Amino acid sequence: MKIIGISAYYHDAAAALVEDGRIIAAAQEERFTRKKHDPSFPSGAVSFCLSRAGGSFDNIDAVVFYDKPWLKFERLLQTYYIFAPRGLRSFIASMPVWIKEKIFLKEVIYDELSKMKGFDRDRVKLLFSEHHLSHAASAFYPSPFGESAILTVDGVGEWATASVCRGENEGIKVLKELKFPHSLGLFYTAFTYYLGFKVNSGEYKLMGLSPYGDPDSENFKRFKRAILEEIVDLKEDGSLFLNQEYFNYAAGLTMTDDRGWRKLFGLGRRVPESEILQEHCDLALAAQKITEEAVVRMAKTAKTLTGSKNLAIAGGVGLNCVANRRLLDEKIFENIWVQPAAGDAGGAVGAALAAYHIHYAKKREETGGFYDGMSGSYLGPEYSDFEIEEKAKKLGARYKRVQDYGELCGFVAERVARGGVVGWFRGRMEWGPRALGNRSILGDARNKDIQKRMNLKTKFRESFRPFAPSVLFEETGKYFEDTAPLPYMMFTSGVKKGRRNALPEDYNKLPIKDKLYFTRSDIPAVTHLDFSARLQTVHRQTNPDFWNLMEAFRKKTGCGVMVNTSFNVRGEPIVCSPEDAYRCFMKTDMDLLVMGNYVFDKGEQPKPDETADWKEDLVMD
Repeated sequence: MKIIGISAYYHDAAAALVEDGRIIAAAQEERFTRKKHDPSFPSGAVSFCLSRAGGSFDNIDAVVFYDKPWLKFERLLQTYYIFAPRGLRSFIASMPVWIKEKIFLKEVIYDELSKMKGFDRDRVKLLFSEHHLSHAASAFYPSPFGESAILTVDGVGEWATASVCRGENEGIKVLKELKFPHSLGLFYTAFTYYLGFKVNSGEYKLMGLSPYGDPDSENFKRFKRAILEEIVDLKEDGSLFLNQEYFNYAAGLTMTDDRGWRKLFGLGRRVPESEILQEHCDLALAAQKITEEAVVRMAKTAKTLTGSKNLAIAGGVGLNCVANRRLLDEKIFENIWVQPAAGDAGGAVGAALAAYHIHYAKKREETGGFYDGMSGSYLGPEYSDFEIEEKAKKLGARYKRVQDYGELCGFVAERVARGGVVGWFRGRMEWGPRALGNRSILGDARNKDIQKRMNLKTKFRESFRPFAPSVLFEETGKYFEDTAPLPYMMFTSGVKKGRRNALPEDYNKLPIKDKLYFTRSDIPAVTHLDFSARLQTVHRQTNPDFWNLMEAFRKKTGCGVMVNTSFNVRGEPIVCSPEDAYRCFMKTDMDLLVMGNYVFDKGEQPKPDETADWKEDLVMD
């Protein structure tokens, strides 16, 4: 049985193919349209999934949408009624869209599917899953657990904003839900907005900024106290009550009531792209710490309700790898697994799996792969050497082919060790927001200057943002405090104490840039301010090519760690195709691009049109 799951029309549209309970393919629409967080119907992603299923809908049994639009519409109407007349402007703006597109979404989806080869609406069933059930299914079914507690936390689905479920064999039972407008995800997004970052996009920036806050400062203590006394009432079970006098998302066009926040914090909303001050860092830290506490309390409730030793997590808040680390440290559960595409894109996988196991009552088999059922999250498109060479010739690129893969790895390892920045494009594109060694930009973790160079001249993004390390799994314990598999960059891990440098006594009082460029360890390019790193363990079983490259680097340098950041520049999605990769390579100061067995040296490439200012394309992400 083959089922396609779809998420769309909010943000991060995606499609996934499930065959007999196994995830065969999955990709976000943004990778094909090149529009970051593209919410539109995922025609490109669906077409890709069909290509892995025989090329048409002839072999597809069902299509499943990841939530129920009528329930969302019900929530919208009730919310505007409750907040009237405050939400009139937003109501007028949103109703035409809902009436035209969302209420009749079933027909809209049918119209889109009918444009594709082999689709027959009389034969292919169209199903709808509930939003948080899709998240729960995406967390539980691919996990390595036969039974577990399931925690889903995000902004909002239809009504639910968080849920605790129990998964066992094929079944998922909802045990507890938190309902709109009270939402931990929207709480975090409100602070993302107030600190000048983009809603539904910049939340990871808030997480990355929070370690710059000073937990001993009066500002931090005052901000945290004000939040807990005025904005959020955090209950012992992890549920929360948000004081809607301070928010505007329920019936307005912005996240916060800026006047109320300014009065409460004595700090106005930060203008996007403006200078980041210490008080912004302290506010980010306060929001992060409260979010972590809420997640911990929810997890304790999940433990009480299920009695399980296992926890599976999904929903946008599941992408907060600092909160996930806190859960590991609390030891509430023996085992924790997070869906690598925890946000709305992951709902496509969850919807398909929920249909297979719940609607069709199909038995759940063993994952059959290493560690879990995600195939290392390498579920996207791949390109042959022929396709890479064909595109390179059309682009006028200059390249050389290295036939022997061992020789290629040695050459790339040497360039990285000499301070080079390398674009690495090989195998199937990753599923989820993290680059895991197939669409990556690589650097030397030992190089203290590489973070600044890669942030400012390669990624063209804010200098405060940290880079993640990839580490050979066998070497993990030499560098980090964890030794368990952490393959998806969904948890932070502490750099081993023996590798850390002592901080100056007045470290927390230093200006932000002085903190940033202080050498904190012997792998400084991947050591964040709090000595943490968002870790990916690299496994020979799931990605032998990337493992062999890293092993070549280890043999050459003695270091089993590399900087691994996503292959894109700010405002753009991760690259998907050879053309995407080459264009990104030429936009940046990357020294080398490797696609398949082909090597592109920047110094040998034809000069781009000097009259074109490509930087104008960079937008806030």
